[in-house]
Parts: sequence; C-alpha cells; structure tokens
Amino acid sequence: MLIAAPPARADAVEVAPGVQVTRKTYSAPVNQQPFFGFAAKTPEQRAADEKFVSALVAATGSRQKAFEETSLRGWRAISKGNASEAALRFNQAYLLAPDESAVYHGFAIVAMMRFNDIDYADELFKRARKQPHPLKPLLADHGRALLIAKRPQEARAVLEQAIADTPDLADAWSNLGFARLQAGDAAAACAAADEAGKRKPSSNVASDLALLRNTAQCK
Repeated sequence: MLIAAPPARADAVEVAPGVQVTRKTYSAPVNQQPFFGFAAKTPEQRAADEKFVSALVAATGSRQKAFEETSLRGWRAISKGNASEAALRFNQAYLLAPDESAVYHGFAIVAMMRFNDIDYADELFKRARKQPHPLKPLLADHGRALLIAKRPQEARAVLEQAIADTPDLADAWSNLGFARLQAGDAAAACAAADEAGKRKPSSNVASDLALLRNTAQCK
C-alpha cells in the first residue's frame, strides 16, 4: 500500500447533522480520501453529486438500497486490498447516507490501509460506534487497529466487548487472543484461540490462529 505524507492540517468539521470529525487531508486525489478530503465543492460539483445520487437511487429502487450496494462495493475493495477503490465507494456511500456507521467504519479502514494513520482510524472507529446501524465486525476491526498501534490494553477492552456483543464472530476471538498475548497473558490468549477455532474461522483467521497458537505456545 502507498503511504502518504502526514496530514498537514487538523481541525474539527461537521460531516453530517450533529456529527463532527477531525479534518485531515492527505496527498491523494480528493475522491480517494475520507470525506472527499474535505474539499470545497463548486456548484457544478454539487450538482454532479446530486445527479449521481438520483441516478443510483433510480437504478436500485431506493436510497437505502443504493447505500447498501455502494458500501458493499467498498467492502469488496477492502477485501481485495484496494484502498483507493474503497475510499471512492465509501465517499459515494457518504453522499447517500452521511450518518450511517458503515461510512465511518469504512473510512477508518481506508485511513489505516492507504495512509497508515492509526490515530485517525481510531477516531473514526469511535465515531462509527456512535452512528446508526453498526456492522457486526465493527468492534473486532477497531480492536485490530489498536493492536496494530501497539495499544494492547485498549484493544483488549474493545475486543472483550466485541465477544460479548458478537460471541459467534471468530475474528473477534482471534483478535482478542492477540490482545491478551500482547498484554502478557498467554494462557488467556490460548483460550481465545480455542474459542475462535470453534466458530468456523475464515482462511485468513485460521492463518492468524496458527500464528497466535505458535507465538503463545499453546498446547
């Protein structure tokens, strides 16, 4: 992944009614940055946005279906490691439903993948947790971001909540195992690995579990 230069400017801005986030811009095209890089839009650009939204709603049948289709394309791009495409799709989703949790969740992952900005990802994950209709993997993804940031105690708290809210999610248990291991609790890490293994882990999670068990020296 390309890593851009650190943001040059940061301040609060309202991105939806009653919702504020830190303004951060990066060295990338505006439609490949969260919230279109907070760029001021011309009347022509705003008209183009409205035309895009109207066409997509007409094609899908409703604004909600348009949002679901657009955000789904964003998640598919993330699964393929394409952060630029993901940002584009979540910006489109933002035009359709700027208050939805998935917008902030998606932008948080883009901030990590494309710009290596874990602090901003953390902020956006926290915002996603406050917004309507959070997705099931939200806490697991937030905890993983905190693990990447080497903040195991914070990660553990988030991931303990994740397994309480979504006990059937293998990713949450796997990430919790790493958080427990980073915090120095190998026995608890192995217990989490065992729980993850019972929950039909994906191939990626299974690979993580093998690493976790090996590092924690699980029996």
